[in-house]
Amino acid sequence: MPQLDTSTWFITIISMLLTLFITFQLKISKFIYPNTPEPKSLKALKQNTPWETKWTKIYSPLSLPPQ
Repeated sequence: MPQLDTSTWFITIISMLLTLFITFQLKISKFIYPNTPEPKSLKALKQNTPWETKWTKIYSPLSLPPQ
């Protein structure tokens, strides 16, 4: 049975890793990052619910005056 020739494995693996590194660096360098990140205002995200427009009062049993 012939022996498996592993003499080229080192060069193959190193060249593959180098190619992957270069590819990922090129992909990352084309990504556009925002210049100045600013927090979004919470007022724009707030939604009015139907019960917020009505005046309602909920009485808890503990908040009632003692009888």
